[in-house]
Amino acid sequence: MAYRVAVVGATGAVGEAMIAELERSTLPIAELVPMASARSAGKTVAFRGAEVPVVEATPEAFSGVDLALFSAGGQTSRALAPEAVRRGAVVVDNSSAFRLEDRVPLVVPEVNAEALADHRGLIANPNCSTIQMVVALAPLRERYGLRRIVVSTYQAVSGAGRRAVDALRFESGRWLEGEGFVPEVLPVASLPVKYPIADNVIPQIDRFEPNGFTFEEMKMVRETQKIFGDPALEVAATCVRVPVTVGHSEAVTVELEEAPASMEDVVEALRAAPGVVVWDDPTAQRYPTPMLVRGERDVYVGRIRRDLFRPNVVHLWVVADNLVKGAAWNAVQIAETLEEKGLLRVPAAEGDR
Repeated sequence: MAYRVAVVGATGAVGEAMIAELERSTLPIAELVPMASARSAGKTVAFRGAEVPVVEATPEAFSGVDLALFSAGGQTSRALAPEAVRRGAVVVDNSSAFRLEDRVPLVVPEVNAEALADHRGLIANPNCSTIQMVVALAPLRERYGLRRIVVSTYQAVSGAGRRAVDALRFESGRWLEGEGFVPEVLPVASLPVKYPIADNVIPQIDRFEPNGFTFEEMKMVRETQKIFGDPALEVAATCVRVPVTVGHSEAVTVELEEAPASMEDVVEALRAAPGVVVWDDPTAQRYPTPMLVRGERDVYVGRIRRDLFRPNVVHLWVVADNLVKGAAWNAVQIAETLEEKGLLRVPAAEGDR
């Protein structure tokens, strides 16, 4: 069977990446239906050698759609994703709108593909930073058990959208020329206080929660617990925006239940894990960086070392393309996994066709 596939938010950075991943996907696609807001309707996107017109994302537009990949923000997802499911489409949503709902699987295929068996037409794509961290930690959890995770992120501006990428380029040009500018986008476009991203790092991603952590940091806590099925797992995150266009990096410290016999065992576990590439050679100064992994689907791990004082604590450097594995590829990978398992359909009680 070949599928009619919609991409909602097709003209955005992640939407464009989703279309690119669909183009190199094994998923049998009969037709691509790119969707966006009314102001983008009529534009075209390139897909398999053709220019495909963008249509306005409305409830009626999902009639006859088998699969819908959403990346147009939480408000759009909340309004349209249930409508798509009602019309028979399986939805993979990239926003945070449904991630923590009990009836919605939150899936990273290398880690918890089994959760797809219980889907009711709607599957959530985790946060980009969460995805790469759990891919790297899943093999250590399986072999040694996890007790506590402490992570500091170095997140690219593309995670905040195209306006943030444009802001980095504009501000950097003005900064290098010695000219002034007024920051307008970061850390959060909707909040009044703004900081420059050129020649700077910003220790805030999304709004602050009452507990002093940001919403982005709490996403990593709650999503990691849900994906691993361990609500008691201790996770502490500090999320930082850095002046990089694409690619998130993370310094991860993990306390294991059982101390590894050797660091060679840790590296072996990582090398054998699906979706993980180990680049770790201190003598050759070999480790992953955002520039080196751009466009790649895997999660790259380096700087692997045991803690100096606690034998059951390991430190890792984890890098991935936030637009690819952190968003578009993970969504398409979910769709491929659904198709492989015969689950790319809405249960009869959920859809109306």
